[in-house]
Amino acid sequence: MSFAELLDHVGGMGRFQIIYAILLAIPVFMTASHNLLQNFIAATSEHHCHVHININNTPYTNLTGKLAAKDLLRVSVPMDSNQQPEKCHRFVTTQWQLLDSNATVTNLTKLETEPCADGWVYDKSIFTSTIITEWDLVCDSRQLKQMAQSIYMAGVLAGGIIFGGLSDRFGRRSLLIWCYLQMAVTGTSTAFSPSFTAYCIFRFLTGMAFSAVEWTPTRTRAVVGTMHGYCFSIGQCILAGVAYAIPNWRWLQLVVSLPYFICFIYSWWFVESARWLVIAGRPDEAVKQLQRVARINRKKEEGDKLNTEVLRSNMQKEIASAKSSYTFIDLVRTPVVRRISFCLCFVWFSTSFAYYGLAMDLQNFSVNIFLIQLVSGAVDFPAKFISVLTIGFIGRRFTQALTLILAGLSVLANIFVPQDLKTLRTVLAVVGKGCLAASFNCVYLYTSELYPTVIRYVEKTQRVQHESITLFRPSM
Repeated sequence: MSFAELLDHVGGMGRFQIIYAILLAIPVFMTASHNLLQNFIAATSEHHCHVHININNTPYTNLTGKLAAKDLLRVSVPMDSNQQPEKCHRFVTTQWQLLDSNATVTNLTKLETEPCADGWVYDKSIFTSTIITEWDLVCDSRQLKQMAQSIYMAGVLAGGIIFGGLSDRFGRRSLLIWCYLQMAVTGTSTAFSPSFTAYCIFRFLTGMAFSAVEWTPTRTRAVVGTMHGYCFSIGQCILAGVAYAIPNWRWLQLVVSLPYFICFIYSWWFVESARWLVIAGRPDEAVKQLQRVARINRKKEEGDKLNTEVLRSNMQKEIASAKSSYTFIDLVRTPVVRRISFCLCFVWFSTSFAYYGLAMDLQNFSVNIFLIQLVSGAVDFPAKFISVLTIGFIGRRFTQALTLILAGLSVLANIFVPQDLKTLRTVLAVVGKGCLAASFNCVYLYTSELYPTVIRYVEKTQRVQHESITLFRPSM
């Protein structure tokens, strides 16, 4: 009897596992918000140099108080090729002659300009406050916006390495509780960041806080994984509504972080992984936890039959495998596993790179950012549902190949679509993201089935690192 069979013995996917799956799914809603939060808290509003006019010694001294704002802007800031105010330059001297309709200006490009020395004026009709407007992350500082997102994903990478090892040493439950607390505290602290540096530090610590627990039977793990995938998609849709209702970045950051305090409180009810307890040499505690699960699942009699001898005899394979240490080298040690690792690495890289490249670049589509966020999240539902059907009736390999091919064609087609065809560009991007969501759905299941159990946890750490590395895409 394996560990999976032991779980079936105490109720399988019973009441305990259902409650567990729901409680673990709740934080996934906010996970989507944190991953894609930069679309809103770092949205770049229309902006131009702050207008500073010296009215002394000009023929228009009596008119400056009566001029419309657009006229003052006209004589202070040059226009770009789209006849919109330049974002990063202003005239060195006020060009009053531009107000005279009878005057002719031979060459506007020869008028002397300078960088914005007195700051910027931002359009606050959509977002009243973002990290861009608060710390002026525009023009020469615009790369700091991408750097902030990369720092967050660097935290995810570091968390996968650090907490992955710590969970093997201190247990899944302890690390999960700590991750919820860290997410709550650092996420809330981010909302009160006094500087951009502090903001990046807190975002890095927030990105580190990810973990998992193993109480789901093997035969239902795919269903639970799919459910969590849908929760992530729902979280994307919720983010669109919350961001629309809260246009201030500090309040938005606070709203998506505070719920983790609730997760931290109820996570104390969680029990430690019985598998980990046995491998860690604590079979007595494992029996108690399994008996508790059996009681909640109304299988008390089956639970009472369990003891340390039964547990050891039925988990000899897991205990034996735990005595050997496995590293990333084991992912390429044998020809079969090496081929699997290389293929899955490529699938993870391409899927993650393209998926988050689309999901984190919504402003470039030049349509309503809230609407495209909602549609971008909603398209995952039919995509994942179709992938579940094709996985079940046609197979994993066909589904994986088809979704990646369709996603690639959609993304490549967008390269050749003119910028002014916004609707077509958006449709292609949404279709591509849907195909990539289906690819994610398939590769999660595919990966868990292709690797031997003894090196699956090594693979999981590698997967987190691989996803995180591809998410450095914003800085490219």
